[in-house]
Amino acid sequence: MAELIPPFSLDRQRLQLAAAASAAAERVLASGRYAQGPECAAFEQEIAAELACPELCALTCSSGTDALHLALRAVGVGRDDVVLTTPFTFFATAGAILLAGARPEFVDIEPASFNLDPAALAAALARPRAARIGAILPVHLYGRMAAMPEILALAAAQGIPVVEDAAQAIAARRDGRPAGAWGAAGCFSFYPTKNLGAMGEGGLVTTTDPEVADRLRLLRAHGSRRRYEHETMGWNARMHELQAALLRMKLPHLAAWNHRRRALAHAYQQQLQALPGIALPALTDDHVFHQYVIRTPRRDALRQFLLDRQIGTEIYYPIPLHQQPALRAFALGPLPQAERAAREVLALPLFPELADAELARVCQAIAAFA
Repeated sequence: MAELIPPFSLDRQRLQLAAAASAAAERVLASGRYAQGPECAAFEQEIAAELACPELCALTCSSGTDALHLALRAVGVGRDDVVLTTPFTFFATAGAILLAGARPEFVDIEPASFNLDPAALAAALARPRAARIGAILPVHLYGRMAAMPEILALAAAQGIPVVEDAAQAIAARRDGRPAGAWGAAGCFSFYPTKNLGAMGEGGLVTTTDPEVADRLRLLRAHGSRRRYEHETMGWNARMHELQAALLRMKLPHLAAWNHRRRALAHAYQQQLQALPGIALPALTDDHVFHQYVIRTPRRDALRQFLLDRQIGTEIYYPIPLHQQPALRAFALGPLPQAERAAREVLALPLFPELADAELARVCQAIAAFA
């Protein structure tokens, strides 16, 4: 039987970086500092430099979910506010809105990019409602940036802050500006499977606004600047020093890893482009390919066909947020593009260590199915 091709593998990266990871961990153990210390401060400076946006301030936190929660609170989202967002994303996007005391209002997606549709957003902004719109929360899904110029123009016309969920799009750029530097704040996740993954949980909030940065620092440390003096109601959202040290060790590899992801995406595109019944993602310059996602009405049959041939795939996401049991109360009606995408999307194996021969085997199997 052929060897399994996984949709994602951490083992191959671990073997390459084992010695460097051990050295980073030993450095933290020797320091005696374990939470929000010098490793976190150094990582904040280094990642801001990597994103190459001089005015950008980067602040570490405990997870991508906390990054979203912190950012929403820092830009002023509060109880009973509405936050407009996409229904086609991971649950944490909506969960953070609820944690901030607000409620999500879902806006349909563009079928090609899977991101928030500016036309649908304009219609949602024009809809009468009793509650204040506290923020707009677009997601840069699969590593492709949302239509930020259009979204920002709509938001600016009504004075609404924009918070970017860039959890899957670290180092993606559009018109020279990185994801996370367009809105009032940008939110990143370092969950192990991300393009830059920790060995555990970790998150980051970016902003170009010094006042937002100041509120973020307060909120992530129980609302405290000085020990035992608390100015506001925050919570513990600090990053562990061990995770920061490991991320610092990995950060110099990020550009090469993203370059490899793009190369694999181009190879998929070239080998799959002529197949009937398979829709491929657009290859855009602002896409760092956290996932390479195809569409087909026969998604479930294709997934089983590939699994029978020892090829793993994933579905991101099989249930749109407005149809999740925990969020049905916030559904205002059908969202056909998100619902159709949930039935058709399939993420193919994609990670920097994926071999060219493995990719060819995936494509040959899809061609046999088609």
